[in-house]
Amino acid sequence: MRQWLTNVFRLGLKELSSLRADPVLILLIVYIFSFAVYSVATGAKLEVSNASVAYSDQDRSALTGRILGAILPPEFNAPQEIAADEVESVMDSGKFVFVLSFPPAFEADVLKGHKPQAQLNVDATAMAQAGNGSVFLQQIIRAEVAKFVSGEDTTTTLPINLVVRTRFNPNLNSVWFSSVMQIINNITILSVLLTGAALIREREHGTIEHLLVMPVTPSEIMVAKIWANGLAIVVAAILSLWFVVQTVLAVPIAGSVALFVVGAVLYLVSVTGLGILLATFTTSMPQFGLLSLPVLVIMNLLSGSTTPMESMPVWLQNVMQLAPSTHFVAFSQAILYRGAGLDIVWPDMVVMVALSAVFFIIALKRFRLTMASVH
Repeated sequence: MRQWLTNVFRLGLKELSSLRADPVLILLIVYIFSFAVYSVATGAKLEVSNASVAYSDQDRSALTGRILGAILPPEFNAPQEIAADEVESVMDSGKFVFVLSFPPAFEADVLKGHKPQAQLNVDATAMAQAGNGSVFLQQIIRAEVAKFVSGEDTTTTLPINLVVRTRFNPNLNSVWFSSVMQIINNITILSVLLTGAALIREREHGTIEHLLVMPVTPSEIMVAKIWANGLAIVVAAILSLWFVVQTVLAVPIAGSVALFVVGAVLYLVSVTGLGILLATFTTSMPQFGLLSLPVLVIMNLLSGSTTPMESMPVWLQNVMQLAPSTHFVAFSQAILYRGAGLDIVWPDMVVMVALSAVFFIIALKRFRLTMASVH
């Protein structure tokens, strides 16, 4: 056992030396845990922000002016006027997400109780802004019409006192969500790519034959690749969580980073094993890239890091329980967002341990067959 650990340690140091000598991979790690996290967090916003609005006002009354005056930044850009016959063309061009149309005598019909029809055209190709923005605009229009008709500058009071408490993200800021989830996704991506690329690189450089004549076993080689590449990824993730998320983006971390690191290590065993498993089915980097791409897309998109698991079909939720990324996302969200402790996240940790063992055993068997065929 002592000799096994010594061999694993030395092979891991060799793996770290190979990684250090590859400037492309070093640059990839730095980029994916720094600029990529920052750009996605600040650029891919889920809330309505600076949505473009146009309007056609054939009434030009105090009521329509009041409605247009209530459409304000930062949710919306200042509304731009267009002619009535330009509504279809500007919608087709995609220049505006929302186009409001007010018919003639709109205010007069409202005061007479005739319920005139104002039209809100929405470009639904911009799904996030279209869905939330249309709700905001409807609320604005209803509120301003109600105030205008009643003559009071207050909204109708409800017979109840509704208190809304927004926990874990009080300002509903998507940066808080997307920044941390981007780190989680990047851990998955790099864990698969680095370990798989390490095995492919051994083949392409012919160093795999050198390992075969040494007194080392396939398990020692595989475990060395896992701990060396896993160490690089965990260190990069911790630095990204501290510098990019907490310092630059000012996103608070509610829970224990140490507990998160423990869970990340458990998760890394499964996904690095998956990377080695995928690499055993390929003979070149392009093949490995093509094979790993659909796997990574499914693991990231359907793990709950992009959309809630509850919004997926039940059968798909059940299938994704077999993916370690699903449990790691739930584990990370509970700790980093909600400040959960070990008493809350231990079921996800148990599942990650079980899946790690399964992936490791399958990858090791396949790796032994590959080594035997090379030999």
